[in-house]
Amino acid sequence: MENNIIIEKTRELAKLIQADPAYKNLIEAREKNDNDAELQDLIGKFNLKRIELNQAMSEAERNQDKINAADAELKEIYQKIMTNENMIAYDKATNEMSLIMNKINRIISGAANGEDPDTIDTEASCTGSCSSCSGCH
Repeated sequence: MENNIIIEKTRELAKLIQADPAYKNLIEAREKNDNDAELQDLIGKFNLKRIELNQAMSEAERNQDKINAADAELKEIYQKIMTNENMIAYDKATNEMSLIMNKINRIISGAANGEDPDTIDTEASCTGSCSSCSGCH
């Protein structure tokens, strides 16, 4: 069955992706995040504060001071998370891996739509809004 060849080649591609330095950087950055007790504590506090804010916003008698205080705390925690060196490295590694995956997806999608895989532009950027696009095909 011809589909077996496609699946086999896809598995080969997956192995190449996992051998790429960008993938290895992502895994390493993820492990550092997971092992960063301070960062994990901040993430936990962020999630709890987000729940608190959502509850305050959904109360029948909304207390704007309570909402504003929770929102300010949420933003402060978020800022601490996003300035953590391990989170910065993880964000960078995630973006790098996303760029690679987007290029792969463009080639596969383009080929599935009849384009020549060798000439598909992998540098085109998609904003997700078709109204600002010159076209996918």
